Amino acid sequence: MSILITAFTILIGIILLLLIIALFIKKEYTIERVVVINKPKTVVYDYLRLLRNHNNFIKWALIDPNMKKEYRGTDGTVGFVSTWDSENKQVGKGEQEIIKIQEGEKIDYELRFIRPFEGTSYASIANVAVGEQQTRVIWVFNGKMKYPMNLMLLFMNLEKMLSRDLDEGLAKLKTILEK
Repeated sequence: MSILITAFTILIGIILLLLIIALFIKKEYTIERVVVINKPKTVVYDYLRLLRNHNNFIKWALIDPNMKKEYRGTDGTVGFVSTWDSENKQVGKGEQEIIKIQEGEKIDYELRFIRPFEGTSYASIANVAVGEQQTRVIWVFNGKMKYPMNLMLLFMNLEKMLSRDLDEGLAKLKTILEK
């Protein structure tokens, strides 16, 4: 019986220690990735402003070609919502809404994840002319993990994983636009 009590006490101690550690772990993260596309800024912006086009280069949209997609509103305008639903756990279910547009410059999005985990993140895509025929695309992804879920950041390199996915998406975008 005392072995069971000792084991239980140790388990409770470990759980409490992890909860205390989670208090001091960052809860927010920002990933920024950049690519230069050999096309004029207007061409790049006109493509990126339409959320339906994002399905052509975002890694998560390409994982499950059979995912259910729905749209609400007028694409390329504030308030437009693109939803996805997939049985694939890498894709899950959620929606993305255009929340702000700086015409010709930047588009801000809110991403609402429903499955496999709930959460809200923010992303933006900005376009900066490098020359007449070159555009720098800056893709920023901001997220927050609530306590005590932020403890997962100790065990996985979320920034590295998301950076890789954003880099793949930007490489695909570059290929599409430079054809």
